[in-house]
Amino acid sequence: MIINRRNMLGGSAAIVGATMLPKLAFAAGGGGSKRLVFVLQRGAADGLGIIAPVGDPSYAGLRGALAEDYADAPLIGGLFALHPALERSAAMFAAGEMMAVHAVASTYRDRSHFDGQNVLESGGTRPYERKDGWLNRLVGLLPEAEASGIAIAQNIPLALQGTHKAGSYAPSRLPDAADDYMRRVAQLYMGDERLHMLWEESLATRAMAEGMNGSGNMRQAADVGALAARMLSGEDSARIAMIETTGWDTHNGQSRRLDRELSKLDTLIEALKVGLGELWADTMVIVATEFGRTASINGTSGTDHGTGSTTLLYGGSLGGGKVLGDWPGLRQSDLYQARDLRPTSALEDVIASTCSSHFTLDPELTKRTLFPGR
Repeated sequence: MIINRRNMLGGSAAIVGATMLPKLAFAAGGGGSKRLVFVLQRGAADGLGIIAPVGDPSYAGLRGALAEDYADAPLIGGLFALHPALERSAAMFAAGEMMAVHAVASTYRDRSHFDGQNVLESGGTRPYERKDGWLNRLVGLLPEAEASGIAIAQNIPLALQGTHKAGSYAPSRLPDAADDYMRRVAQLYMGDERLHMLWEESLATRAMAEGMNGSGNMRQAADVGALAARMLSGEDSARIAMIETTGWDTHNGQSRRLDRELSKLDTLIEALKVGLGELWADTMVIVATEFGRTASINGTSGTDHGTGSTTLLYGGSLGGGKVLGDWPGLRQSDLYQARDLRPTSALEDVIASTCSSHFTLDPELTKRTLFPGR
């Protein structure tokens, strides 16, 4: 449901922000423990290019040649079009397994990737305010038996760092260590309680990933999605996973670059769904970025750092097929600082509402824990 700001407020200057965001409530899953995957789009993904507001009278004029990518795209929600590269996502949207919330932003209002990602991952109100992440604090809200998170990465990203159980896994391209070497390392750590525990956890994570053909190729989006599914599917597997994606900083040649990155995202989500099988009904995927991009195309056929973007949700029991949000419009007077999509929904509200509904947690406690101070 898109609520048009002009119609709703009659030109009022009142700020409604997150209060206009319809309450997110999803259909019950098919039983079993819930899973959640957070996909971070590092580099400020262009929400106006992912869910293009082709029905807005100002869109084509602002976007110029970039608007041509949607010439044959069917309308969704009466106003928008999915990027053509999101072919599998479009099928999920039609099946109610995907939805979007538009004109979304975190509390961060400047244009530094590092600061914006820090605010998004930490859940703080300003950059470098916190040393732990909201995804790790979400782990702490789950029943102890289900409380673990894993990042498909070489290191644990900030969103998963904290006091609760979390790890990371990325297939190594180095040759496997010899069994004798592994045994000697295990003996070396045997007398140290902490190192021994970490070693055992590493071996368990490695064992969980074994059996995946081609697991060494992290460059392929399908492999990443399949690996994430495997890490979430075992009997003692993690319930929360994080995947980092890059390539969204499209200052030039955006049409080609966005097509490539969205194709990879589309493939990753499809591989995750296929790999999870029946568990897809109990899985929620949140795709978010640190901030959006400028409403106008720039001189190098790209867009620059902006503010409002879009957040994508996927899941087998999502009840999606909608574009939610309070659409602010794209007239010059509608834009934030006369250049960006004006955010009307708080990303923190979208994430907290999604997590509390998916895991059946108290909404106020969830928001207080994940995003303290809001």
